[in-house]
Formats: sequence, C-alpha cells, structure tokens
Amino acid sequence: MTTTATVRCARCQSALGESERVPAGDRVFCRTCSDIVRLQTRTSVTAVPDSIINYPFAAVGAILGGAVGAIAWWGVTVLTHIGFGLVAVVIGLLVGHGTLRFAGGKRSVGLQVLAVVVGALSFLVGVFLVNMTFINAALAQRGEALRVTFPPVSLNAFYRVIAANFGIMKLLFLGIIVSP
Repeated sequence: MTTTATVRCARCQSALGESERVPAGDRVFCRTCSDIVRLQTRTSVTAVPDSIINYPFAAVGAILGGAVGAIAWWGVTVLTHIGFGLVAVVIGLLVGHGTLRFAGGKRSVGLQVLAVVVGALSFLVGVFLVNMTFINAALAQRGEALRVTFPPVSLNAFYRVIAANFGIMKLLFLGIIVSP
C-alpha cells in the first residue's frame, strides 16, 4: 500500500491536484499564488529607491533620445516636404528608451517625470524645426531674405514659430508622447 503525500501551495498551503501545480524553483504554488509572487518579484526588482538612481546620467539618455527623435522627425519632414506628426511619436519612444537605458534599467516615478518633461521639450523643439523648415521655404518662395534660425533668437521667437500651426493634432501627439 503506497501513500502519496499531499502537495501544498508554498504560500497559501492549499492542497494541489496534479494540474493545479505551478513549480517555481524548489517550491510549488497554486496558480493564484504563483501570479501574486511573480507580480511581487517584478515590482520589487523594478521599483528602485531614488537614492540609487543616477539622475544626471538618466537625463543625458533622455536628452539624447529626445534630440535623435526631434532630428528624425525634422529629417523626415525635410526629405518628404510633409510634416508627418505621427513620426513625432518616435520622440517619446526614444526619450523613454534613453532614460531607461542610461538609468541602468531602473524605474521610478522620478524617471517617469524626467522622461515626460524631456519628451515634451523635445517635441516642442521638433515642432520648431518642422515649422522653421516650412516658414523658411515660404519666405524663400516669396523672395524674402529673412530666415528663421536655429537656435531661435528669443523665447518669443520660439513660441511664435511653434504657434504658427499648433492645433489639435499636435496637442494629441504631445499627449501621446508624454503619456507614461
């Protein structure tokens, strides 16, 4: 006569049938507890205290990502002579990736705020570059010698160039870029 020992969940101690067992290392869990342990492990690994995050280095990554994204958007515009706003979404992806990579894969609310701010500023620089291109083309077509320069001569000039065609679609793309 053989007796089989009842296998119990390492967390909640409920008896487990053969199909209910989820092995994890040297332990066995029920499906619910396995999901809970996996979530707790993932959260504890990715949530890092702000004191051990190198924010200046993460900012460099965010700024590099934003610069590459803004230049890519501008480059597509210069090559196609069409301002594809959807390409601007790449800015948010590159800022987030740069922040994450330069922060050593660490995640925190502070890094999210950093990425949102840099993403928004990079988007505005991209809008400036795209609008500058179209404004300068229109000025050249009219035979005027005046040109919009980069960097802009003042914050007022920066604002006026951005505001030249800032509508609901740009607001939508900005919202997509800054959403965490």
